[in-house]
This record gives sequence, structure tokens and C-alpha cells, in this order.
Amino acid sequence: MAQGHIIPFLALAFQLEKTNKYTITFVNTKKNINKLRSSLPPNSSFNLVEIPFDSSDHNLPPDTENTDSIPYNLVPILIEATLSFKPHFRKLVSGLVSEQNGQKKPLCIITGIFFGWCAEIAHEFGVFHALFTAGGGFGFACYYSMWMNLPHKNTDSDEFLLPDFPEASRIHVTQLTDYLRVADGSDSFSVSMQKLLTLWKNVDGILVNTVEELDKIGLMYFRREICPQVWPIGPLLLSTGSKDRAGKQLGISSQVCKNWLDTKPCSSVLYVSFGSQNTIAPSQMMELALALEATGKDFIWVVRPPSGFDINSEFKANEWLPEGFEERIKLSRKGLVVHNWAPQVDILSHKSVSAFLSHCGWNSVLESLSHGVPMMGWPMAAEQFYNVKLLEEEIGVCVEVARGKICEVKHEEMVSKIGLVMNETEKGKEMKRKACEAKEIIENAIKDEKNYKGSSTKAMDEFFNAAFTMRESTLG
Repeated sequence: MAQGHIIPFLALAFQLEKTNKYTITFVNTKKNINKLRSSLPPNSSFNLVEIPFDSSDHNLPPDTENTDSIPYNLVPILIEATLSFKPHFRKLVSGLVSEQNGQKKPLCIITGIFFGWCAEIAHEFGVFHALFTAGGGFGFACYYSMWMNLPHKNTDSDEFLLPDFPEASRIHVTQLTDYLRVADGSDSFSVSMQKLLTLWKNVDGILVNTVEELDKIGLMYFRREICPQVWPIGPLLLSTGSKDRAGKQLGISSQVCKNWLDTKPCSSVLYVSFGSQNTIAPSQMMELALALEATGKDFIWVVRPPSGFDINSEFKANEWLPEGFEERIKLSRKGLVVHNWAPQVDILSHKSVSAFLSHCGWNSVLESLSHGVPMMGWPMAAEQFYNVKLLEEEIGVCVEVARGKICEVKHEEMVSKIGLVMNETEKGKEMKRKACEAKEIIENAIKDEKNYKGSSTKAMDEFFNAAFTMRESTLG
């Protein structure tokens, strides 16, 4: 029930549909299903099924069904509220089984990370259950370990190791989300999170939207601590042809973006976007605008209202950007300021783009690396802090620019880091080389040729083998 999770689920469903072997039933609440329906091609074979949900029964605003329509502080309440799906989901699975008179049960049930309780219902009907984490292995390994152990509560130091994941090296207290920082194990959110994450150990397997060769340490943790059957099947990304990224309305057309990028030299443009749900503070936004103007670099910046304002409301440039900023940028043709949503894959795949300043949500990471574009990280929520850690310390394709929504940022420092990545510095050249290596690793992972199968293709085969083995044993 978050855009960043629905997109890879949809990408997974499209990939399965292409095989022509499976009937796919996509389950969500009414508003999310309606959004999905509008983004599917007319010939799609998906069954879309609604789970009843009234958010006002759970102290949420009316019609709240997705994290992109609520402020960050209400997300834990929405997560907790999804436990109310249980009886409806059981009824749905029971119906699917009885339709076939019990002779042909669903092959498997794949659910999101906060729906581990579905394993109990799947097993009641003898159906294979897999969790699908839309994020990466390392990021979610750290996230899981942090919530399960709350190690920052056992030290006075600002830095600490994860007790069951020392391979992750030291974590700094500034790499904790606001909720994690105040969690002590007895507060309602950590009780809820620990209860939901403990359920991961009941699943039959875990699908991860990542590539084995880029994410070995995180996947090792999953296999060692949570479940031996872990399959990295990524990257699962929506193609540029998928309508407006699962129902999102673009603030600018792909063609306008392409036309503008076509006028720019190769590897000269900085793309800036913080995803569907994140935004920065008003003071940070001002500093970022000053930095972009001061660098003299060409840029595309996707802007949304700063924190403290409704992220889905109209963007007020005269209040949140330096005076005359948009006019100067338009006149000089140095930048495109896009309100709300941009055709990200079209931008990242263009030869003029040099680097991506991002919150480092996992979809954005995969889209960037799939096109060999190095990153500048500004993590803000969830596991994004650990994604940046992986990208910077392990893969070598990222420089962290800032951390969180309240840190003080100075435009002079940002100008320096943008120059480090985009100018012909040793560091910049090395990051570009490593990003191109990551692109090649990703391309190899998804190969499915007569004499060669990539690691992600093999992992998908292994997942299906496990599901079919369970079906045969329960039917036998």
C-alpha cells in the first residue's frame, strides 16, 4: 500500500504474465486497484481483486489506502490497520481453492513485507507462500536487524554495530529514521514492527528485488538469519511504456523532456528527484536551489511541497524557491523544474544525464544503475540510509550529499559534491566506471539465452521449482 512497493509488484506480475503459464490475481484495496486498472494495457490478463477496507475505522483520514496520500506520521497506523485484512484474505483464498474443488490450488501466494501473516492462511490451504521485498537485500537486512535488536538503546555512543549483522559495519545514529531513534521496544510502533517482522520466519521463501552479484552481504544475512530460501530476482522495473508509472500523473511529458535533453551535451545533466513520498525541509529546498544555480550545470529537478506542507498540494515556487529562480532557469535554459512527477526512466536512459541526486529508494537505485548513472544520495526514510551505505561503501557508485529531513545543509558543500561527481575528477571518473560495471552485471543477471542463464533468471526458476515441489507434496 505504497507506490514504491506497488510498482515492483506490478513489474513482477508483468514478468510472470509474459511466460503465459500462470493466472495472476492482484489483490489490494479499492483505490489502489482502481489506480492499477488505469495503468494496465487493454490486453492484460490480470484478475484484480479488492479487499474491503475503511480507513476511518482505524483513526485514519477517509479514503486512506496508500502511504502517498498521508503524512509520514500516519504510516505506522496504516501498517497496523492492514491486519484487519486477515478474515477477508482467508475468504478470498478459500474461494480460489473451492473454485477448483480443491483439485488445483493456487501455485503460490506472494505478499509484501508487512503481510507475513498471510503465510498462516496459505499453509492452512497447503499453498506455497513467498514474501517479496521490493527493496534491496542489504537495506532490508539492516532495517530488519535494527528493528529486531534496537542496538542504539544499548550504547551511549553515536556509532554501533548490529549484533547479528556485524558485516554491515558501523551504523551512525543519524542513519536511523525518526521512529527508530525513539523506539525502545515498549512503544506501540516497535511492538507492532517486531510482531510483523517476526512473521518473516514463517514464510516458505523470500523474493528480493535485487541482483546477487551486487548485494551479497545483505542476501547472506537473509539466508542466515531469516529464511534459507532467498531468491534475488531483480531488477524488476516497469518499462517506459507502462502507463504513467502505475497511475501517477506526469508533471511533464516524456517528449518535452527528451527534446530538452537532446539539446544538452553528453553526460552534462544532473537529475534531481526524491521519489513519490519524500520531500525536504523549506530551508533545505532553498539551499538546494542555490546550489543548482551556483554549479552552472544543466539539471532537471522534480519539486514537491516541502515538509510541513501537503506533499500532494500545489507547488508554490514564489514561497519555497529563491526569488525569480524558476524564471531565471527558464530564461537561461539551464534547467527544467518539474512539478510533481517526471518520466524517470526516460530521463535516466538519456545519454545527456551524468548523475542522479536521489533519496535512494530502491526503485530509483535500480533504475539508475540499470542505465549506468552514478548517484548522489540524500536518504530520508525507511531503509534508504542503508541503501546509500551499500552504494557508497560497497559498490562505489554514490556520494552522500546530506542525511535526513532535518540536517543542516549548505549550498557551498553541495556545489562541491556536485562538482566532485560531475566534473572530470578521479572520483567522478571512478564512480562512472563502477556504475557502468553495475549496469553490465545487471544486464548479465537477467539474461535468458539458450546456453546461458543469468543469476536472477536462475533464481526465478528455483523459486518456481520450490513452489511446484510443495504443490506436488500437498496434492500427493
